[in-house]
Amino acid sequence: GEPIRVLVTGAAGQIAYSLLYSIAKGDVFGKEQPLILVLLDITPMMTVLEGVVMELQDCALPLLREVVPTDKEEVAFKDLDIAILVGSMPRREGMERKDLLKANVKIFKSQGAALDKYAKKTVKVVVVGNPANTNCLIASKSAPSIPKENFSCLTRLDHNRAKSQIALKLGVTANDVKNVIIWGNHSSTQYPDVNHAKVNVKGKEVGVYEAIKDDSWLKGDFILTVQQRGAAVIKARKLSSAMSAAKAICDHVRDIWFGTPVGEFVSMGVISDGNSYGVPEDLLYSFPVVIKDKTWKFVEGLPINDFSREKMDLTAKELTEEKETAVEFLSSA
Repeated sequence: GEPIRVLVTGAAGQIAYSLLYSIAKGDVFGKEQPLILVLLDITPMMTVLEGVVMELQDCALPLLREVVPTDKEEVAFKDLDIAILVGSMPRREGMERKDLLKANVKIFKSQGAALDKYAKKTVKVVVVGNPANTNCLIASKSAPSIPKENFSCLTRLDHNRAKSQIALKLGVTANDVKNVIIWGNHSSTQYPDVNHAKVNVKGKEVGVYEAIKDDSWLKGDFILTVQQRGAAVIKARKLSSAMSAAKAICDHVRDIWFGTPVGEFVSMGVISDGNSYGVPEDLLYSFPVVIKDKTWKFVEGLPINDFSREKMDLTAKELTEEKETAVEFLSSA
């Protein structure tokens, strides 16, 4: 078959280091799909990137037709089938969230414009770099000729964390747990919701609340653990999540490419337009979605209780404020 063009930005960084091998060996687009990997990073990282290219060559992977390292947007964004935007300005000590937003608006405005100018109009864009939801919204607004629905941001790591916490609590595998939801922002206000989640216990599918029989844990420590897991990893490892983030990116992109399993939904940050859950329009908000033919749809009709409503509104409020700040910077960027 024809190779597809896959861009990874921040390609000399540690998430990319875990991600590139999985993509190149066929875990994401299938064992039959040849690839051209385009690797973008900033100019000071080009020497490191050369080392990454050597390693990819040394993996001797049959699907990998070409690797293109670059620090130029016009090279990186040309004719893309998929763009995985991992690179962003990380939060440094003493940095306000506002400073972080300002630095990233510049990056994602520029990358959005490059997508608009050079990429295929069918390109799928996945934003990983934080603040992921707002970065994704800015990229989308800067690429008016590419459908908004083609942009998504990663909340699959949070989704996987939630699945895993339930599985650990019940002594089952993560595969036995399905249909957890991450609502809202990829931040500490996100709401991991297991009201609609199911777990397979001894061959029988039951609701998570029924299986765990500990409502105070589910409404308390469980939510906090998922919300603060990223910080816990940094505290322990002195570096942010990389292996688990790369795995989540693979899951997210594979589901876009091949669709979600029947009867299952996943969490993805997508444009909120037309949702039936009372989330304001024009936000990049994490919802439960099903995917078919590379097109996602909201999972409709899930009943929302008062506890959930409050948490969903809180994270929407944070995203609205982030958006307003970012849009201010956008006009001056």
